[in-house]
Amino acid sequence: MKGMVISMIRIAVIGIIAILLAVLFKKGKEEYSLYISISACFLILLWGIGKLQVILDAIDQLQGYIKLNKAYVGILIKIIGITYVTEISASLCKDSGYQAVGEQIEIVGKLSILAISMPIMLSILDTINSFLEA
Repeated sequence: MKGMVISMIRIAVIGIIAILLAVLFKKGKEEYSLYISISACFLILLWGIGKLQVILDAIDQLQGYIKLNKAYVGILIKIIGITYVTEISASLCKDSGYQAVGEQIEIVGKLSILAISMPIMLSILDTINSFLEA
């Protein structure tokens, strides 16, 4: 647990340093400011992806306690991935001044999540239907 706190502090420091550098370059070389911001986002994202193994191990442990269909767990992980990719890319677009593009990315992300979650929703409705018929 202590390692996670230290890791989060490192990520926060990297983010703050990147923002300070971006602000310094914003007046003279504005394109460098954008490059620094995007680089920091990707660096932090890569650092965060390393934490996925902890989450996957916890999900495996949960599957040991209760019966979970592996397909549903896979869908859940895909939904989490779509959420993060959507949020990061939309934020980058909005920070770069392209709000309309960022909003379209968010809409497509939400539609993708809805589409990928349909098997789970159909399964829930099927379960409810079987309870009502019994």
